[in-house]
Amino acid sequence: MAIVSQVKKSCTVNPLKMSEPLGGALAFMGVCNTMPLLHGSQGCTSFGLVLLVRHFKEAIPLQTTAMSEVATVLGGYENVEQAILNIYKRTSPDLIGICSTGVTEIKGDDVDGFIKVFRKNHPDFINFPLIAVSTPDFSGAFQDGWEKTVTRIIETIAPMPSGRRAETRVNVLPGCHMTPGDLDALRQIFEDFGLEPSFLPDLSGSLDGHIPDDFTPTTLGGISVDEIGKMGRAVWTIAIGAQMRTAAEALERISNVPFRVFERLCGLVANDEFFAFLAEISGQPVPQKYRRQRSQLVDAMLDGHFHTGGCKLAIGAEPDLLFDVGSLLHDMGMELVAVVTTTASPVLDRLPTEEVLIGDLEDLESRAKVRGAEFLITNAHGRQMVARLKLPFFRIGLPIFDRLGAAHIVTVGYQGTRDLIFAIANMLIAHREVHHDVNQASWCPTMEQESL
Repeated sequence: MAIVSQVKKSCTVNPLKMSEPLGGALAFMGVCNTMPLLHGSQGCTSFGLVLLVRHFKEAIPLQTTAMSEVATVLGGYENVEQAILNIYKRTSPDLIGICSTGVTEIKGDDVDGFIKVFRKNHPDFINFPLIAVSTPDFSGAFQDGWEKTVTRIIETIAPMPSGRRAETRVNVLPGCHMTPGDLDALRQIFEDFGLEPSFLPDLSGSLDGHIPDDFTPTTLGGISVDEIGKMGRAVWTIAIGAQMRTAAEALERISNVPFRVFERLCGLVANDEFFAFLAEISGQPVPQKYRRQRSQLVDAMLDGHFHTGGCKLAIGAEPDLLFDVGSLLHDMGMELVAVVTTTASPVLDRLPTEEVLIGDLEDLESRAKVRGAEFLITNAHGRQMVARLKLPFFRIGLPIFDRLGAAHIVTVGYQGTRDLIFAIANMLIAHREVHHDVNQASWCPTMEQESL
């Protein structure tokens, strides 16, 4: 078991984590025709907006209540009211999701109370979905904001079950570490078992990098509000990542839908359990193509471990992504010598390493250097660190702004795991070939002189 500790230094030097409101806003973007609204200053929204645009390379719907110094002191109701009215008039959304920020949390704005007053003052909005989530950016991290928002959406919209349950309908609650490409791959797997999945949130429809027929200022895909309201008719809820347990428990409490949490979907054993569960609830055998993909994964692990085995790894990521990828690479023979994450999670102490530090990229760099790391995995903010340490660097998580296709990376299932192993092993091979050639260039003349 790993010892989980938190850094005690006075400030974050090179941030690894992103804030709760950004995680909450991204979760709202997985709901169709929605406008996320950050209750805070314009700067809070603009920096988050730029980060998401650089990662997804897409137009990002995100608005702000534009709190000034005076409005912050006097209270933000008028700003919230005006923002809702403007958004509704100009974009006609099906849902407006409001995430608080540090400045309004410190002030103590009661956004739920604001919404009650707003509905009283504007009777036309009595039944309009307005969802407020407390996401202070001085607490927690990106994963926490996502978790809180999905739970709040379920508590606000998901109804009690009515009528007969649909025998093939399942709810899927993906964690923030799942890419749109992951969700597309999972949807295909569910459908191959004859199941009808409803993903909440569903970024595969809204941020998968497609060109829409017409411009829309709100989210242009994802699960609809109506479909969220039917989640109580499902026979099972499948939560992916430990962060989604709270949301699954809320749905079970409200709609009596049983759930199962899969903390990993990257790796051989994890996928064996997942596919066995799908076969059980669907009553269908595992399709032949997935049996073949499993065989390919086993072969990939056999081929890849010659290159990954014994390699010392430094890795920094959100807890569920860290557990997912870090556990796989440990299975592939890597030694996790430097492990840094962003927030507390029940999976951290089960990571196959001696210590997990809740810290920043400066902590990851110092530990990687002292402990002789040979390979680095983190988001794109690790690129300067890699230049100093001269290590091969594999990008995961969010943001990845210096490479294309971040939204289409797939690590779930047998095939996704296989491709991840190949990508990492090939990077190590290429790095070693370069350094071997350099060493050989200085070594060969010496050998020739000795032979003479």
